This record gives sequence, structure tokens and C-alpha cells, in this order.
Amino acid sequence: MPNVGSNRGSALIADLESRGLVHDTTDRAALAERLDSGPTPAYCGFDPTADSLHIGNLQSILLLRRFQDAGHPPIARVGGATGMIGDPSGRSDERQFLDTEVLDANRVAIGAQLGRFLDLDGGSAPGGALVDNRTWTEPMGVLDFLRDVGKHLTVNTMMAKDSVKSRLDRESGISFTEFSYMLLQANDFLELHQRHGCDLQVAGSDQWGNITAGIDLVRRRTGDHVHGLTAPLIVRADGSKFGKSEGQNVWLSAERTSPFQLYQYFLNVADDDVEPFLLRLTLVDVETCRSVAEAHRAEPGRREGQRRLARELTALVHGAETIGPIESAAGVVFAGERITDADPAALELLASELPTSTISAGEFHGADPIELVVRTELGKSKGEVRRNLQGYSVNQINLATRGDAPLVADDLLHGRFVLVQRGRKAHHLVVVEPA
Repeated sequence: MPNVGSNRGSALIADLESRGLVHDTTDRAALAERLDSGPTPAYCGFDPTADSLHIGNLQSILLLRRFQDAGHPPIARVGGATGMIGDPSGRSDERQFLDTEVLDANRVAIGAQLGRFLDLDGGSAPGGALVDNRTWTEPMGVLDFLRDVGKHLTVNTMMAKDSVKSRLDRESGISFTEFSYMLLQANDFLELHQRHGCDLQVAGSDQWGNITAGIDLVRRRTGDHVHGLTAPLIVRADGSKFGKSEGQNVWLSAERTSPFQLYQYFLNVADDDVEPFLLRLTLVDVETCRSVAEAHRAEPGRREGQRRLARELTALVHGAETIGPIESAAGVVFAGERITDADPAALELLASELPTSTISAGEFHGADPIELVVRTELGKSKGEVRRNLQGYSVNQINLATRGDAPLVADDLLHGRFVLVQRGRKAHHLVVVEPA
């Protein structure tokens, strides 16, 4: 990691501001002074309410990464305790409780994801750390919690926070369980300050109320002044935030959102999203982000801005080695590029993304291509297919051109794949297994 002196606190904050990553902060001059004084452990919390983080979390993960690259140890708090309660911020209804086994499995999965982006092997300051707030919350008795935490935060102050106030305006209200979430998170800041010397919490802007509650608790209990910084939330085109329990989502887990799907999602974002997403969701330097955005605005039809964004994000989340097969596979499906030029990795990827079926070599060799179209359910009947041979193709050659010659080994791509199409948009990949 670079020395703090190589990236002074004011320069780091200026970089965050130029990326659009500063929404609220405590006193900026005081924060810059603390960063200048030496390594400043910074923490961000991630609750294990699902077995994967999502693209909205990536901004916060990279906030920690930016501080770590500037020499400040990251602390990733995976909330085994707060995950049992549920954060009311940004929600209109009560969360469903998860049992301990599910939370533990989610916590392990999320911890592994965080370890791909951050160096968390230090264990304690000055190195990075992965911590679970159940460690210090579970042993605490209810009376101790009320005396040591609840005593120092007034109900008036808590009710003024947006995360609580917005729920009070609804008929369903807010339960005492969720109301207490702010106390738990405030206590996390106190514990991490005392255990790890943590003087900074970063998060999305919906966490500002929880952060300031923690700052107040640290000051009241220890007399120390700590800091907070939030970034604007990453939102969808309709303005809704990304969230683990908010319906359709773009996940960091390849099992939930494949690298191909992640790439395609960002390849299709609006032109206006290219520059802010490059700045906030990648590690590309600011000058290059601006240059890419400027070139994109000059020729938006080429979509080079979206392509750079999709490449950077997919490589960051899943590795640079995924990009070649993804772009080759996408070219076949969406740009009409020759499937005969696609390598085995691209076809294997298509097998996981397109409707796919498997047949034996014995069934394939000598088969009628029209029967294969019907078998893939792209055509309802052989008669229907025969009436529109021009509309169906095998390996991008339409049946009117191909004729009625039976399928042979030369029709197999890399010895086992055949692409069947109806028109330009309906695809089916057939995988032929050896006899």
C-alpha cells in the first residue's frame, strides 16, 4: 500500500469530490487533517441479508478501496447482529427476519466477496480487517446496552433522522426492533473506534443519520471526535436504489448475475450514466473517465463509453479474463458476427446464457435440420418451418440457402455446438454429446 504522505487527505477528498462521491461529510478540514496525520482506519458496514452484495454496494466497497490505496486501513463490518434486525433506511415496510443459519452462510459469502476487492488480512490496525458486529453485540446484556448506548442517544434525535421519520409518516409505522437499529450501528462505531482506532465511517447517503448517531455516541462516551462521509446512492433509471431485498437486482455474485449479464447491463445504460458510473464504480483515474465521456458525447452512436464502462466493471468484479469470451458471445447474439469465428470459451458461455438443449451424436448425425428446429421449439411444426425456410437458420445459414441436406460432423462448431435461430432475436444452442 502507498504511504499516506503520497496522497494527502485534502487531495484524497478532492479526488472523491471530483468523482461525485461526496454527499455529506463532517467538517472537511478536520477530516483532511486527520487523514494527513497518519493511517486512518475507515469502516463501512454490510449486512448479510442476502448471500451476495449488489452493484449498489460496489460504490461503498470502492470507497474503502480508495482509502486503502491512499494508505488508510479498511474495516469491512459484516453485520451478523444488525442483519438480524434489518436497517429501516430507504424502506417502506418491515424486513423479514432471517434465521441464524442463513445469516451465517450469507456472512461467509459476503466476506469472501469483500476479500476480492480489499486487503482484509491485517486483522487489526494498521492492517485491514473483516469484522462481525455480533462479536461484541451478542455478549452485551439488555441492561448494559440501555445504560451504555441508549442513555446517550435521545428519542427526539432519533425521530428526527430521515430513516425513522419517513417510516413514522406511514400507516404501518416502524417497530421498536427497527427503531433500535440506529443504536446498534452507533455502538458499532464506538466499538471499532476503541478496538481498531477507527476514526471514519463511510457509506451511502441513506446512512447519514446512523453515522451521525455513532459520532455522537463516540463523543459522549470517550470525548473523541470521529468523522463520517457519505456518497450519493447508485440508483436505477427509475430512481429506485439497488438493494439486496428490493426485487430485481444486479448482483456481484456470478451465480446470481452472470458476468455476461453484468456486462450487458452496463453496455445498455443511458448515455447520461456513462460518466458518473465510470467515476463512481470503477478504479479508472478521473482524467481518463472524463476523456472517455467526452469522446462518447462526440459520437454516442458508437457506444464506446458504455463498452469501456462494461469492460471495466466486469473485469473488476469477475476478472479481465472474462471479457474476451463475453464480447465474442455478445457479438454472435446481438451483432450478427460470424459464429464460426467464436472460440470454445465463447460458445461455452453462450451455453449458460441461451436456451440450450443436449442431444447425442447418434441423434444429430444425419438428422433433418428442420426437425432440429422443431425440437428446439423455435418452430411449432415441420410444416410451419418449411413455409418460411428463409426465417430459420442453422449456424447463421438460413434453411432456404442451406437446402435439405442432413446434418453432419462439419455442422458442429468445435466438435459439439450448433446454433439454431428464428429470425434475428430467437436463439437456441444445441450441445451434441459424443456417443
